[in-house]
Amino acid sequence: MLKSLKLLSDPTRLRILMLVGGEALSVADLQEILGMGQSRISTQLSQLKTAGLVADERSGKNNMYSCKAAPDLMEVARAAAEEVPEVAADKTALRHLLRKRKDRARAYFDELAGRFGKDYVPGRSWKALAEALIKVLNYKVVADLGAGEGTLAQLLAQRAEKVIAVDLSPKMVEFGQALAIQNGLSNLEYRLGDIEDPPIEDGMLDLAILSQALHHAEHPQRAIDAAFRILKPGGRLIVLDLVLHHFDQARELYADRWPGFSESALAAMLERAGFTGIETVVADKEGGVPDFQTLLGVAARP
Repeated sequence: MLKSLKLLSDPTRLRILMLVGGEALSVADLQEILGMGQSRISTQLSQLKTAGLVADERSGKNNMYSCKAAPDLMEVARAAAEEVPEVAADKTALRHLLRKRKDRARAYFDELAGRFGKDYVPGRSWKALAEALIKVLNYKVVADLGAGEGTLAQLLAQRAEKVIAVDLSPKMVEFGQALAIQNGLSNLEYRLGDIEDPPIEDGMLDLAILSQALHHAEHPQRAIDAAFRILKPGGRLIVLDLVLHHFDQARELYADRWPGFSESALAAMLERAGFTGIETVVADKEGGVPDFQTLLGVAARP
């Protein structure tokens, strides 16, 4: 008991035990939930396994880890886990992971998204598909949050009654507004502002989009919360961002504040803000260094 308690005094090992205490998980599952590297998690699991607190069983290509700790030890461990602030977020991430497991169709389309565009088919591309889908959008009031020069906002303006493009850069706003006027897009309005507190009235939008903007936010959760605030009940949020990566040069090259987000981290932020109907998927994978992947999240304001 004393050896086990000493082992569980490490917060990471305690978090892992709490997770596998209710569900058999692989190293990859734990990576997604905890946002840690494979070697670190494997080392901690090895120590827990040696102490007899977890066991593993082969399932296809993966080893699935489950809890084997005695009930009295788990009672103490759960009490200790209440003092670890990350445990609540781990539970949210685990719920999201389990939702994905149950959705076999989603798993298929996750794989399909990774294959799209790898084989040459004349005339087929992500760009063409995206423009086709934009043509059939039927939202009245839309906001492009962190719009940059506003290419997406201008595409959206072809269908929406009103599009509001928000950006922090005065030059971007000036450039985008001039381009909108030049192209006769009178329903497109550019506003100077921060995505964490966009200059848009509460409950105004049918659709909000954060396209490659969230990883530039100082406080990503505040940007998600703000999107919830300005959406109407029933309104939807689309988030396109980078999957968590380790290309540290992105901070200097692209002024990135965060190295992307895992699916579970994005889902947790959406859930904390109050969104429902949350879905995430890795929608695209670049074929060359630094191998960025595109994360897509969609959710609705109840």
